[in-house]
Amino acid sequence: MDAADARARSDEVAVLIPAAGRGRRLGGQPKQFRALGEHPVLVQVLLSFEQHPAVGHAVVAAPETRVTGVTDRLQAEGLSVLTAVVGGGDNRQSSVRHALRAVPDPVTTVLVHDAARPFVTAAQVQAVVQAVRADGAASLAVPVADTLRRGDADSLGDTISRDGLYRMQTPQGFRREWLEHAHRRASSGDETATDDVALVQRLDHEVLPVPGSRRNFKITTPDDWALARALWPTWKDAPERFDLSSSAST
Repeated sequence: MDAADARARSDEVAVLIPAAGRGRRLGGQPKQFRALGEHPVLVQVLLSFEQHPAVGHAVVAAPETRVTGVTDRLQAEGLSVLTAVVGGGDNRQSSVRHALRAVPDPVTTVLVHDAARPFVTAAQVQAVVQAVRADGAASLAVPVADTLRRGDADSLGDTISRDGLYRMQTPQGFRREWLEHAHRRASSGDETATDDVALVQRLDHEVLPVPGSRRNFKITTPDDWALARALWPTWKDAPERFDLSSSAST
């Protein structure tokens, strides 16, 4: 069975890419539109899902003023997974909500993935999809490894136990009806959250942690951008080296 046949049989999975952010912490051109290797970061992210047979649709939420330009750029890439480019909102949560409205009816599983997180592996995507199908909601997460202390700009205070603490990653995945309900409730109650896991948890749904990798980082700062550019030549030639089997413990 080729990739097209696999996708035709697996089109109940969609990925939402909120890509309307301005990237203030990095400065300059928004990170999702910067070139990483031969393509912008956003295209590299979409290519990762393009090559995954479990994902049949991708919806991108772009800046309102750039929807036409982003649509033309992504269509020029010949991405068969691309379903729609919609106008995003003034924050990540609203961008996800806008993208969710464009998901085709047959979809039952929805993933949400950061537009500036290009080092996701096929095994990680598959693990999240499988966990959602089994349990309803899941997210990549990495246990905190560093020592944590309270403090401020002038001094360091008490050590905080890192037991049971996780750094959240994406993709985060959900049964479609759970995610839609979560966003309807948040919108009607003017509630905000930093990720979709928090919104779904407010409905009393459990979210299963799936082992991520520190290599699956989000490009946020100038140091992140420098690291991404340094890693990309190795990644593009052999991304399987970064899969769960070899990176979960790093």
